[in-house]
Amino acid sequence: MTFFFLTVILGSTHNRAPKGFAPIAIGLALTLIHLISIPVTNTSVNPARSTGPAIFVGGGAITELWLFWVAPILGAVLAGFFYTWMANDGKNEPDIVGDE
Repeated sequence: MTFFFLTVILGSTHNRAPKGFAPIAIGLALTLIHLISIPVTNTSVNPARSTGPAIFVGGGAITELWLFWVAPILGAVLAGFFYTWMANDGKNEPDIVGDE
């Protein structure tokens, strides 16, 4: 879900995206993430908010806490590479040299 969320954030704030619509896209994406993932896994989009309850509950919650940190970090790294590849911005295109 972090991969999806970060891809939406990067796309909606890109310089080629329509100005002023980023908050709408980001807010709707976050809403969609919550609507999809809370019923399935009781997800927390913010790993820091999962740490406090896990510390107080202890036991199995502590042993599973690593996943609430590793998965979003991995998703964010993958989204960064994916968006860089998708956006491209013409940086990999060869320069056209005219006749001189």
